[in-house]
Amino acid sequence: MATRNGLFRGVGAERVPALLAALVLGLVAPLGAVGPHDPVTPAEEVAAAQDAPPAAQPAPVSSAKPVVLTDIPLAGPGDRRIALTFDDGPDPKWTPQVVNALVKYGAKGTFCMVGSQMEKNPEVVSVVVNAGMRICAHSRTHDEQLAKRDPATIEAEITDVGNRVPGTPVTYFRAPGGNWDKQILDVSVAHAMQPLGWAVDPRDWSRPGTDAIVAAVQKQVKPGAVILLHDGGGTRSQTVEALEKLLPWLAAQGYTTDFP
Repeated sequence: MATRNGLFRGVGAERVPALLAALVLGLVAPLGAVGPHDPVTPAEEVAAAQDAPPAAQPAPVSSAKPVVLTDIPLAGPGDRRIALTFDDGPDPKWTPQVVNALVKYGAKGTFCMVGSQMEKNPEVVSVVVNAGMRICAHSRTHDEQLAKRDPATIEAEITDVGNRVPGTPVTYFRAPGGNWDKQILDVSVAHAMQPLGWAVDPRDWSRPGTDAIVAAVQKQVKPGAVILLHDGGGTRSQTVEALEKLLPWLAAQGYTTDFP
């Protein structure tokens, strides 16, 4: 209770000023410890993330439906969001370069990972997650005939990626080769994963040349489009080079990147 002698009274009243001073110092000191420093480059950010465990992320509320999503639902005519997706990694050489390009231009990416590749390259999974990107399940073995397998195998293939990153939400599934059937759709949704397709395919996996990849995306892109690219499954130098041209071009056209 406040009195004419002040706000505090009692046996410990004489210690209050010292306690308040200590509290203030405790709050201010950490802020004051942050001083000028050399700027951190995107490459250094990726390198630092390589040794860190994946950061836990809050799981989005699931609204998965048994239909293949090829476009982001848009808010209106002025909404020019698109989604960049990368398949068949993680790859120890190319995935960090893709992440580096995305970080450099402030872009978001969704990485459709294969479980067997994650097992070989767990540190690259950390790079992706700690850079603020998202993971999409792309099966355990990239079996393009998955629809022909028995139910237990189908479920194990679909859930494998998510089981490898506990604490990190995996809310999309992309069928290998884009080969869907009702069972794959239903199992994906049962595990709170939205079936994810694409609207733009520059066929970068075939390595047609950097300029061909860039031209194909520029020709096909539209607001809401999910764009298919690759960070794994082979040499992806052309994809990395294409991103260095596409990301500033997309920004100049008014596009912004988002998660599907």
